[in-house]
Amino acid sequence: MTRIIVLPHTSLCPQGAVIEAEAGASLCDALLAGGVWIEHACEQSCACTTCHIIVREGFASLPEASEMEEDLLDRAWGLTPCSRLSCQVVVGDAPLVVEIPRYTINLAREEKHE
Repeated sequence: MTRIIVLPHTSLCPQGAVIEAEAGASLCDALLAGGVWIEHACEQSCACTTCHIIVREGFASLPEASEMEEDLLDRAWGLTPCSRLSCQVVVGDAPLVVEIPRYTINLAREEKHE
């Protein structure tokens, strides 16, 4: 199991979270399974940027982003050199520290999960 630390986010996980994920799982699936309700408007098909995360530690351990992911990231709010789409990140063996940006391109959610 791989440890993923999620930094505090005002509405999604105010206290932050520490979750364990199976290597080979998508980071988005791992976050959802760990109770962090990250947006994923395109149902993880790499067609939007609502699951944008910033990898604060462990970025170098991840495979490079595809050209499609890179193109989509250009539209993400708060883009950084360590930004990724969580639906495209495959969890490996290295621990990760991730931050969920405060905003997404989705201004209103259809449903809010607590």
